[in-house]
Amino acid sequence: MLSERAAAYARVALANIEREFPHSEPVFQSQAGSVPRPRELHPAFYGSLDWHSCVEMHWVLVRLLRLVPDRVPQDEIRSALDAHLSAEALAAEARYFADANNRYAERPYGGAWALQLAEELRALGDADAARWSEGLKPLVDLIVEGFVQWLPKLGYPVRYGLHSNTAFSLSLALPVARREPTFFEAVKDAAMRWYRDDVSYAAEWEPSAFDFLSPALTEAELMASLLPAPEFEFWPQRFLPGIAGRQPTTLFTPVAVSDPTDGHIAHLHGLNLSRAWCWRRLAAALPADDPRSPVMLAAAERHAAASLDQAVGSDYMVEHWLPAYAVLYLSADDGE
Repeated sequence: MLSERAAAYARVALANIEREFPHSEPVFQSQAGSVPRPRELHPAFYGSLDWHSCVEMHWVLVRLLRLVPDRVPQDEIRSALDAHLSAEALAAEARYFADANNRYAERPYGGAWALQLAEELRALGDADAARWSEGLKPLVDLIVEGFVQWLPKLGYPVRYGLHSNTAFSLSLALPVARREPTFFEAVKDAAMRWYRDDVSYAAEWEPSAFDFLSPALTEAELMASLLPAPEFEFWPQRFLPGIAGRQPTTLFTPVAVSDPTDGHIAHLHGLNLSRAWCWRRLAAALPADDPRSPVMLAAAERHAAASLDQAVGSDYMVEHWLPAYAVLYLSADDGE
């Protein structure tokens, strides 16, 4: 399915990264003065409505270039990435986030997606990717340093289904963290403190009105990536004991999106696709003969079917970010 949809996703992502307006971004101001335009603040990631969505769209392009190169316009993608991921543009991004006024901006979600982009460039592994990776490194180093300093101080996780959700961001950060021992220990320690002893999670309360992530499933997916396989086999029995019986029903039922032009309500399309990704990842973490696996895979397919077609040809409030979650789901087997 990724091959079938790849060209359309690439076209949307190429358009998104160039579209400077409309734009939404919180900007810290300590004195009176005009706010620079997005392209001046972020020479690399100025498009796609907001910074983190623009990073996601770059990740989409690199991932498609790596996984299905024969299905996408390679030359056009490489030319766009050369322009956006130039050494000068990425140096400006690093300077922006090194500023004390901006050091908390895009934490943790945008920073975690930037680490995913760095990981995808590493996996692509050709000469272009090496050049782009080198330019991205100062920003990556800043983000890693920020996580390492922040996580030990964070006494409690963020459990709602929006950008601040800690489980999803830690999962995105894991591939980079696994190659940096201090970072990995900070991630693992935080996850174990927050989630290892959770029991009987109240997933029947999901979703909230504007969720694009499932607090229950993102936590479970993260623990599947961190716990030893024998321990994880039993962890979901305590955390979500009703999985085999498709309970709670709210967690197995795709959500309806009443107005995709409403930027907040449109988040629910992302909830369907991120749930689908989590269900696939969880099924893969269990033994092949585990009776919960087919239940999880069926739930993944139902959720994906509800929103995959919305990633292209819908409203810009959906299209500026949803292709990333479509590609994440469709390439779930290739992930960390």
